[in-house]
Amino acid sequence: MIYQGTTYALKDEPCLGLYELNLKSPDQRSRRRYQILTVIRNDKPAEFRKDLGLAKKIKVDQFRIPGGVRDEATGRFEVLHTVGELQDIADYLRIKPLFDKRELVGVNKVNV
Repeated sequence: MIYQGTTYALKDEPCLGLYELNLKSPDQRSRRRYQILTVIRNDKPAEFRKDLGLAKKIKVDQFRIPGGVRDEATGRFEVLHTVGELQDIADYLRIKPLFDKRELVGVNKVNV
């Protein structure tokens, strides 16, 4: 789905999702971490991108936080969170990830 772009996002706006992804910069010279917010404006989704800096300086994995759901039968969105709420969750995830990936593959933390 293609969304309309926007140059701002307000903390109290309804937000369908927040994504922090490492993507190529517009000039294709570096990889940067972007915080991508899908907000609801005038009953339509709009996307806002915030550049968080060089991807290699951000040590946590990329993540996606859903903020709402789309009813496939009606096509309507039910928004459950605001921009501010999802940004608070993202700030927390950058400080303390939900789990240690090494535990998933059975690597002993002491030997790493």
